[in-house]
Amino acid sequence: MEIDLEEIKNNNNNLEFMLKAVKEKGKNLELASEEIKNNKEVVIEALKQDGESLEFASDKLKGDKYIIDLAIETAPWTICYASEKLRNDKELMLKSCEKYGQALYYASEDLRDDYDTVKAAVANKGIIIKYASYNLRNNKEIAEIAIKQDKRAYNFITEELQQDEEIKKLIE
Repeated sequence: MEIDLEEIKNNNNNLEFMLKAVKEKGKNLELASEEIKNNKEVVIEALKQDGESLEFASDKLKGDKYIIDLAIETAPWTICYASEKLRNDKELMLKSCEKYGQALYYASEDLRDDYDTVKAAVANKGIIIKYASYNLRNNKEIAEIAIKQDKRAYNFITEELQQDEEIKKLIE
């Protein structure tokens, strides 16, 4: 039997109750007290049930690499909730971009200039090349991967590469 919303609201600071509630439905974390949203055990259980529940975790836990890794396992787009520091973590961002190219939008400036991260992102979603650094929008291999994935990516590579004959053939 599903737990009633009123019951959750009335017990939102009860650790045992909230553990049970998030195991049933991860997004019940939204109704938890701030203290419970900062409890790693509760948040892990919520994420095991639904990676999207990361949205409701405390800011402190959004800076925990294990927590972010667990969330992006099933909901790679939730990298957007990661702390600024973790949006500069190559391992996490690469993992997220491989499954959800749009994650590059949330990457740090450094990772938008990281060959492996951008390559993974454009292989998944070519048009996301528009968020890559100028340096990588001017990289022929990256451009080819992006255009093969989505011809519209051509509009976001450098003018110099747009003149390349091999690149032009990709959009014919």
